Amino acid sequence: MPVPALELDDLRVANADGMAILHGVSLCVAPGEVLGLVGESGCGKSITGATAMGMLPPGLRLHSGEVTICGGRITDLDETALAGVRGRRIALIPQDATASLNPTRTVGWHLREGLRRHRGLASRQAAQGALDLLEQVGLTPPEKWLSAYPHQLSGGMNQRVAIARALTGQPDVLIADEPTTALDVTMQAQILELLTGLAQSGGLALLFVTHDLGVVAQIADRVAVMYCGRIVEAAPVADFFRQPRHPYSAGLLASIPELDRRSHVAPLPGAVPPPGALPAGCAFHPRCKRALPACWEERPELNQLGQGQVACFAVQVPA
Repeated sequence: MPVPALELDDLRVANADGMAILHGVSLCVAPGEVLGLVGESGCGKSITGATAMGMLPPGLRLHSGEVTICGGRITDLDETALAGVRGRRIALIPQDATASLNPTRTVGWHLREGLRRHRGLASRQAAQGALDLLEQVGLTPPEKWLSAYPHQLSGGMNQRVAIARALTGQPDVLIADEPTTALDVTMQAQILELLTGLAQSGGLALLFVTHDLGVVAQIADRVAVMYCGRIVEAAPVADFFRQPRHPYSAGLLASIPELDRRSHVAPLPGAVPPPGALPAGCAFHPRCKRALPACWEERPELNQLGQGQVACFAVQVPA
């Protein structure tokens, strides 16, 4: 089997008081693959991405587990060594692109800085590289935008700049954290086409963090579903949408309105519990219609089922 571009093995993240945020998260993304990481807000998706980047927010720490990029462990690297990995081997497209850009610096500065830092380009080469990147992300003519400031661009244009900046180091892995939030449908489609094109043509491994299952259906090869800091299901995208195995996955899909659906949309009851108030047993059982007595007492492990994995005692097995 080819070496995964990104592999997360049993990641456990806790706050300073020892309260667990991630509970043994494991997943991998192959070169050229798009993995959709989905779940409601508060399930741990963004924290998983931040852990992979070695950029946990203040107050959180990696308790145990490993992050591997193209076969090389980065978990034990110090901050100086990690700085050489971020951008060069693994890069992030943040959720709020405009807020992530320095308002006092031009678009060209953001790109030239990354090109010099990650690729070691001289000034003239970096200037040409910035033009090429803007062309690649569809900001044309590129000369027009090099001297622009973030406040002079629309949200979608800043998102393209953020993508271009993430590509300055030619990374093996790209983490996109809700990159289409607040974009209109036309701009969203363009951004998704750009990202999937990078994966297909350049062998980039893309971890796409989102709560939008419609986007996942459109671009992902595989899906991983998170709930309360755990992966509860992982499957090829076609299998997932045809027959979700975990009750939480089924509930997420049932809550999506469809134009041709005659039945009533069924929203999931309740809400995601906070990390410090997880119920005993399976964290989803208070919201689950298929809960068994064991679900109240034991926490199911993530087990192989066909081409996917599922953590559930009441798993839906095909006839």
